[in-house]
Amino acid sequence: MGMSVTISAATEQDAEQILKLQYLCYQSEAELYGDYGIEPLTQPLDSLRAELAGGTVLVARLGEEVVASVRGAVDADGTARISKLIVHPRMQSHGLGGRLLAAIEAQLGADGAAKSFQLFTGHRSERNLRLYRKHGYAPVSREQVDERLTLVTLAKGADAGALAASA
Repeated sequence: MGMSVTISAATEQDAEQILKLQYLCYQSEAELYGDYGIEPLTQPLDSLRAELAGGTVLVARLGEEVVASVRGAVDADGTARISKLIVHPRMQSHGLGGRLLAAIEAQLGADGAAKSFQLFTGHRSERNLRLYRKHGYAPVSREQVDERLTLVTLAKGADAGALAASA
């Protein structure tokens, strides 16, 4: 009998597991862009703890193990910014990233504060781009960071998020 994955709010006790998972998950991104100095690979534990204290952080657990995570916050303009959606490599391609994305959208949009959702990824990150498009996100801007990386910002209205979460 297999265990099921549960999604819940992250706790302070999850910080180290999330940081280790983040380090593992962003290795492929670093390799893709030839840059192992990216922020997710250099983020200190104290910075992650501050995010846990000040924003919305969800985790997916398989038993006691954190196998996926996502972060988000709604700014003063009502834009819910979603970041660092990570899924353990052995758990990818099973719909967990989509479940976690829908969960953070539902959480951030629960009180009506979110008017829209926004996230970003690198231009070569086809798997991420496919996932986000599948969940209703459309590219709204591109920013060339350096010769190797262009960030693609994707967005959708909060009404689209509510529809996706109820589907």
